[in-house]
Amino acid sequence: MLSALKYPQFRRFWFGNAAAVGGQQIMWLAQGVLVYRLTGEAVYIGFVGLATAAPAILLNLVGGVVADRIDQRKIILTTQIVTSAAVGILALLVATDQVSVWHVVAVAFVAGCMQAFNNPARQSIFPGLVERKELMNAVALNSIVWQSMRIVAPGIGGLVLAIFGVAATFSLVCAGFLLLGVAVIGLDTPAQRRTTKTSPLADLKEGIAFISANFLFAFLIGMSFFNSFFGFSTQQLMPVFTEDILHVSDFWLGMLLSMTGVGSIIGIGALGYAGDVERKGLLIIGGATAFGAFIILFALSTYYPLSLLLVGFMGAFGSIYMITVQTTLQLRVPDELRGRVMGIYGITHNVGPLGALQAGIIADSVSPPAALIVGGVAIIVFALAIAYSNRSVRTLASAPAAA
Repeated sequence: MLSALKYPQFRRFWFGNAAAVGGQQIMWLAQGVLVYRLTGEAVYIGFVGLATAAPAILLNLVGGVVADRIDQRKIILTTQIVTSAAVGILALLVATDQVSVWHVVAVAFVAGCMQAFNNPARQSIFPGLVERKELMNAVALNSIVWQSMRIVAPGIGGLVLAIFGVAATFSLVCAGFLLLGVAVIGLDTPAQRRTTKTSPLADLKEGIAFISANFLFAFLIGMSFFNSFFGFSTQQLMPVFTEDILHVSDFWLGMLLSMTGVGSIIGIGALGYAGDVERKGLLIIGGATAFGAFIILFALSTYYPLSLLLVGFMGAFGSIYMITVQTTLQLRVPDELRGRVMGIYGITHNVGPLGALQAGIIADSVSPPAALIVGGVAIIVFALAIAYSNRSVRTLASAPAAA
């Protein structure tokens, strides 16, 4: 289950990545607390989220192009240093009682810009740190970082916030970001052919054309889009379900959200233990169908213990099929196009707020269960329709080499 960690290069990157992801989770917590204390209005928290998400979406394609033209280690190091410095300045402003809301928004914008370049580089570098036979295990371990930190980091951040204050919390975030930068300094990655003869715009067009011309890549990125757009809305509507349908307190809301993370880790662990599954097409289709089905069942449930069990299954099957999607992408994308393809893939992870918006509109105009049922049905229909109409998806298996 942990076999990829036997590679020193990947192990170094994995621990550095854990520190950075934990810092990101704590940063979101501290930003919300600071902004609300400064303004007393929740809408400003939304502005901070928009300041982070907008540049991350708009610049992700550019970040993918840069990841194919420049050494990913230099990109990760530079972006982590810039983000760490911005957060460090914010910590200093808080400590000296000179902070304003626009400072928080500005730091969030800088972090979003850096994320647009950092994420494609991160996605592109770690496949070169393990042998191809261990790639699914490496992807699973990489996902464990995100899911486990989603559970653990907010608790750590809340404790530091309560005992030491906001400035100390941002200082902890600053250190977390910097640790990943330090981790990549000593990485020895294999040489990669880079595109330098054409313009960045031509490189971008080449990446988009490659995905358009290869149905498999369009399908895999489409699956990620549906997961983010419709799956993210499930978590956003959890407070509505606990208050109006399940009739439980905020404590049990936290338990629902935690169970999603626990289910995700169980799914990741199952894949990591199983190793490289050969029939990836069936795993993606089956996992997506089960994920959508459990979303629908959760929407129909009015009994809290059953709902708790259902969100655990949602987390498990969502992780299983999304890890398989990412592994297949990493195995089949040509190395010289990896940054651009993973940059486009990365955009799908930032469309969650748009999915939450459409779910909120349906919830207000029809009902909250209807909003989730629409999302669950959309995920199932997309997966099954593609599987029915395209044999290459049904028979998709592990690839011995990049396409």
